[in-house]
Amino acid sequence: MTAMSATLTHLVDDLNAGRLRIVDLTQPLEPSTPVIDLPPIFAASPGVTIDAISRYDDKGPAWYWNTLRFGEHTGTHFDAPIHWITGKDLPDNACDTIPARRFVGPACVIDVTRDVDANPDFLLTLDRLEQWERQHGRIQRGSWVLLRTGWSRRTDRAAFLNVGADGPHSPGFDAAVSTLLAKDRDVLGVGVETIGTDAGQAGTFNPPFPNHTVMHGAGKFGLASLCNLDQLPPTGAVVIAAPLKIVNGSGSPVRVIAIV
Repeated sequence: MTAMSATLTHLVDDLNAGRLRIVDLTQPLEPSTPVIDLPPIFAASPGVTIDAISRYDDKGPAWYWNTLRFGEHTGTHFDAPIHWITGKDLPDNACDTIPARRFVGPACVIDVTRDVDANPDFLLTLDRLEQWERQHGRIQRGSWVLLRTGWSRRTDRAAFLNVGADGPHSPGFDAAVSTLLAKDRDVLGVGVETIGTDAGQAGTFNPPFPNHTVMHGAGKFGLASLCNLDQLPPTGAVVIAAPLKIVNGSGSPVRVIAIV
């Protein structure tokens, strides 16, 4: 047995023995799944529609299947670089051209739940990121950086979107942190529990939506609407987030799993 095949054998043995477990970081996808609200001047993403083609009936007596309709960025989803204007001209920037190897990486989980409980507009700053690194080590190249905020506990649509008179309010990343992660730490991308990888008020920032602008301009990815981040350690887990292989796809609903 080669060293590589032995590694895979050990992985399966550890899973079967319960020494490793799989944590599902994915929200259910159904008609009640929230979609992002955009100002009316922009085209809106549709909600989820699931219509039966047949279900053991005269349209198909022995089989059940559905027609699905939803936007690429619905529910727990993957953002490809082509999703944002800054990444539109990069090579291998769409769901069908990104090398599959880049969907798998170690997870760095940064817990800011208490901060977000006190302030829904909380932004992860460089000081907080450096504090995390002093405790858990430098974020290694090719990591998924996951921001644990507790936001997925908000099961009510209104609370999840948290829209006020001045727009949505939800946590995110300071622009300097997005720049450091993308360019200096060279991460795969970032993941959040909120509906998008930018803070709710990011449309008012300079530049607007800095995480999308920086991350996708650097060829990095985003994961949104994650859950169960409280089941992951700060380091040591491996995350697999593989979007559908949609030709020229800007993103895709995704089943995100972690090996813990």
